[in-house]
Amino acid sequence: MTTTRFIPHGPLGMGGAPLGNLFSRIPDAVAEATIQAALDSDIRHFDTAPHYGAGLSEHRFGAMLRQHPRDEYTLSTKVGRLLEPAAEVPEIAENFAGGLSFRRKLDYSYDGTLRSIEDSLQRLGLARIDIVYIHDCAPDWLGDRWTEQFDIAMTGAARALTRLREEGVIRAWGLGVNMVEPCVLALQRADPDMFLVAGRYTLLDHTALAELLPACAARDVHVVIGGPFNSGLLAGGTTFNYEAAAPDMLARARAIGAVCARHGVDLKAAALQFCAAHPVVAAVIPGPRTPEELRQNAAAMVQPIPDALWGELRAAGLLPEAAPTPER
Repeated sequence: MTTTRFIPHGPLGMGGAPLGNLFSRIPDAVAEATIQAALDSDIRHFDTAPHYGAGLSEHRFGAMLRQHPRDEYTLSTKVGRLLEPAAEVPEIAENFAGGLSFRRKLDYSYDGTLRSIEDSLQRLGLARIDIVYIHDCAPDWLGDRWTEQFDIAMTGAARALTRLREEGVIRAWGLGVNMVEPCVLALQRADPDMFLVAGRYTLLDHTALAELLPACAARDVHVVIGGPFNSGLLAGGTTFNYEAAAPDMLARARAIGAVCARHGVDLKAAALQFCAAHPVVAAVIPGPRTPEELRQNAAAMVQPIPDALWGELRAAGLLPEAAPTPER
């Protein structure tokens, strides 16, 4: 096992799915301005993936980031989907609008992983990727066949990424998923450095708290939290995991929001700072669509929050007693 884990820039980063035109198109100028706003706000952690707009997100990040010294920021991308040229693509493909002219092909193999990284470097126009995540190797994307694909990933992608880490080509690898179970299994079968877990450790969803986060602490494995607003419910919206929130979840979010309002705290600030408070969390990476959303996130990350807010959330049963909070 590795003795010294790579520690990415934090505590606030930037998720790249929206800049792949998630759900709707974002003009190039707005995407560029959003990345520039991140750099101007001293954010130095950027995550992207081939899946996001069939290479569009990687293309946009590379165009901006290669203007800056490479050692000044952390960049992650993902493997598991190869992009193949396509003469025609639909306007909306796997929830991304107006993506590049490629189709996605699932591939968690050893050779597919090496090819995916080489392709990503070409799209980014950069010589190095810091962190590589095995993307969406989980039941929510793969259904009943996920364990078969997970076996391929562990003998293929994980082995390739471990070799690249040992050779110094990348600095770290792990899984990028929306579920906890694959991460727990990966800890049993390999030596990952970190996980990107979206939506499973938030003010609303504490799924990762009981098993995954303690297991990561025991192995000195870091966690990057994606989806800290649960796709909008913790940012004033009504969706949870990109679907209409169930009534009980909507009521819970409103109850948390009411506590925040009583203490004069932005709900987004509480959501971001809660995620960052756990000792194994290295960074929190919401996905802004505009420069203004980016600046709001940056301000929320440093907004003062009174200790009494966390105490009231615990007393109301809205936070587990075991969940670390900024005042602890």
